[in-house]
Amino acid sequence: MLRLFVALELPEDVRRRTAMLSAGLPDARWVAPESMHITLRFIGEVDEYVAEDVDSELVGVRGRPIQITLDGLGCFESRDRVRAVWARVAAGEELTQLQRSIENAVRRAGLAPDTHKYVPHVTLTRLRRVSVDVVAPYLAHNGDFRAGPFEVGHFTLFRSHMGHGGSHYEALAQYDLVG
Repeated sequence: MLRLFVALELPEDVRRRTAMLSAGLPDARWVAPESMHITLRFIGEVDEYVAEDVDSELVGVRGRPIQITLDGLGCFESRDRVRAVWARVAAGEELTQLQRSIENAVRRAGLAPDTHKYVPHVTLTRLRRVSVDVVAPYLAHNGDFRAGPFEVGHFTLFRSHMGHGGSHYEALAQYDLVG
C-alpha cells in the first residue's frame, strides 16, 4: 500500500524563511523545512494499481504557473484545542482551479470525493492538547509573517513514509503547469 498526496513544493528560500517560525509553542511537533508544502489533495492509502490510475489522470491536468504568497498565520482547532498552526496561502483563482482539476482527476481514478473544504496552507506544526489561549499570543506575535510572491510551475505526487520523528516524503511524479 502507498500513502499518497498531491502538493505544491515551496522554493528553498521560502522554506528557510518559514522555518524561522519554528519556536515559541509548547509541545509542538514542527514540520521540517524540507517537508513543507501546500497540499492540493490528500489521497491516503491506495494499492499500486490505484496509484497508477491516479498518475494517469494527473498527467492530463492542465493549468498555468501560479503566483503564491504566504501571508499571515492561522490554525485548525476543535473544542478549544489547536491541532495545527499554519501559514496562510494567498493565491488567485489559478490555485482554486488547479485544486479542483486535481480533485476531479483523483475522482476519475476511482477515489471518493474529498469532503473537507479546501483551505490552502503550509503546516508549520502539529499540536496535541494545546489550548487556543496558549496559541493566541504566538499567532499575534507572528501574524505579520509574509513570504513571496513566488511562482510555482508544477505540482507533485508524493508518497508519505510514516516513521519516528514524523513523515518523510518521496516525490513519485511531477506534472508541469504550462505557461
